[in-house]
Amino acid sequence: MLNEVKSLNEECGVFGVWGAENANYLTYLGLHSLQHRGQEGAGIVANDGKRLRTYRNLGLLTQVFSKPEFLNSLVGDSAIGHVRYSTAGENKIENVQPLLFDFTDSQIALAHNGNLTNAITLKKELEEKGHIFKSSSDSEVLVHLIKVSNAPTLHEKIVEALNKIQGGFAYLLLTKDALIVALDSHGFRPLSIGKLPNGGFVVASETCALDAVGATLIRNVQPGELITISDSGMEIDHWTKKTQLAICSMEFIYFARPDSDILGINVHSARKRMGANLAKEAPADGDIVVGVPNSSLSAASGYAEEIGLPYEMGLIKNQYMGREFIQPTKELREKSVRQKLAAVKGVVRGKRVILVDDSIVRGTTCAYIVQLLRDAGAVEVHLRIASPRFMHPCFYGIDIQEKSELIAAHKSIPEMNQMFGSDSLKFLSEDGLIKAIGLNADAPYSGLDMSYFNGDYPTYLYDYESKK
Repeated sequence: MLNEVKSLNEECGVFGVWGAENANYLTYLGLHSLQHRGQEGAGIVANDGKRLRTYRNLGLLTQVFSKPEFLNSLVGDSAIGHVRYSTAGENKIENVQPLLFDFTDSQIALAHNGNLTNAITLKKELEEKGHIFKSSSDSEVLVHLIKVSNAPTLHEKIVEALNKIQGGFAYLLLTKDALIVALDSHGFRPLSIGKLPNGGFVVASETCALDAVGATLIRNVQPGELITISDSGMEIDHWTKKTQLAICSMEFIYFARPDSDILGINVHSARKRMGANLAKEAPADGDIVVGVPNSSLSAASGYAEEIGLPYEMGLIKNQYMGREFIQPTKELREKSVRQKLAAVKGVVRGKRVILVDDSIVRGTTCAYIVQLLRDAGAVEVHLRIASPRFMHPCFYGIDIQEKSELIAAHKSIPEMNQMFGSDSLKFLSEDGLIKAIGLNADAPYSGLDMSYFNGDYPTYLYDYESKK
């Protein structure tokens, strides 16, 4: 329940610019639109054609760039930026991206969205050869693999390195000569390219960031692609042709902003269809439909429209409490919910409430929110979840890598319903989710990674295989 409290966190957001004045400010604006994807740290690397400069720190974007001189110092007409939530590596300054590497003959900066499943093995092999890692993040592995390659060109070195890593990744690499874009062979994480009115290029994790800087979407990066953007234009290549689309279904369910389009599908519209399909599969006798702010509101409105009941604002979110309040213990998380949410007594009093949420992960705050509605006078609370049961860990970029963390992995639906104190509990089916998203891809599960729900992982898990 509650995006920020249930501790289901997207790993990162990346943004890049090539060929635009004030690339630093455009990158800042783009990252601001991606802040929901990571709140632990932020950074920007800018390129003036001669050298790369960086500034990064822990905290929200506005906290990191709290003084004008921090951003003003990053001059140039190209840049990459990153907002971070740690899925691999501790939350410390060394792990904040973009990572900038100074070599005797060159500089290279890297921003990574995702999680590598064989990073532990690769780091061990590289360390045994004398390589020293300056972060505990898995993102650094790629640059080390590039440097050990004997291939004659940087492009060929990158292709060779990418073929050694496994898992989920959307990479932005910046040199003084080019902005290089790479996506894993399954396209687990979304990545889009846009064009600015002046002809410059923009790359972003979500299309909402393209909109924020006035860029027009020109293409979505496809699995296995390696794209080079330079003063010569955009060159599209592949680091592998062995691809099978399996984009993270949680992007549509929870992570992405509702105004973003993923592979041509609007996120808000997909969530409304999830709610509508949930109403068809699991109707409830109620008087009003209430959504948990904010990512569940689209699904709740779809549920209400389909079932023919009023959609009401029965829960209010305190918009001035940032995500930085995430707390490590159950007691502190529940205290945080009290600050975060309030029930609207005049709306729910005397009503049978159908409460719609996007997903249940740990389930630690569900009982509290149900009780919040009952204390406000709701006579019944029927809990409806606009996704299937989250029963298996994710190893491609979400911070859930232990099955023990997932309540649905060890509790039945009746047991969860009793724990939460709800009058009934139902989840959307896998088929209902697939149809709601509607990718229509000629691939297993219509091109979606559904492993969180069914344990059918699109790749071998390498270092994480024992945790499956």
